[in-house]
Amino acid sequence: MTRLATTLAAIDAANSADPDRHEGAPAARLYGERMTAELERLFPEASDALRIAARGQHIERWTSPRSDYPEGREGYLTWRRDLAAFHARRVGGIMAEAGYDEATIAHVGTMLRKEGIKRDAEVQALEDVICFTFLRWYFSPFAEGRNAEELERIVAKTARKMSAEARARALAEFDLPEPFAAAFRA
Repeated sequence: MTRLATTLAAIDAANSADPDRHEGAPAARLYGERMTAELERLFPEASDALRIAARGQHIERWTSPRSDYPEGREGYLTWRRDLAAFHARRVGGIMAEAGYDEATIAHVGTMLRKEGIKRDAEVQALEDVICFTFLRWYFSPFAEGRNAEELERIVAKTARKMSAEARARALAEFDLPEPFAAAFRA
């Protein structure tokens, strides 16, 4: 088995322990598979590092629940930063066991911590994949019970994180109602 296949299999094995099975499979593993599917569609020539970052982006996320952090924006941002650092360490350990060099491990860590969005092509590519995965698989359930103003704000924030190419592609691929579509044209 190649280093890449070994690493992806180890990420999948870790994510198979996710107790959330509301979609019939471990939620973290399913998320990783969906991220990989979007990556393959959007960036079929992706590097091993980007493939690993996409698959491991939520590795063992359930082990650090949001409820362990204070309510509000500051608590949410701290939770997200801590998760990103954990994901980078956890995936980095798996990569080291598979024989990846320190530079590649560090680059995957940079992607998982989202350092360099809009400046680093692979960090931006990962963010585009994250946004497409959210829009395709998670937006509808997320939107249930939320008011239109809140959803507009979230969609606008999602669009701002994406590259211009990804925003244009999202407009072409998704039937986005106004004013959601307007956020992708901005």
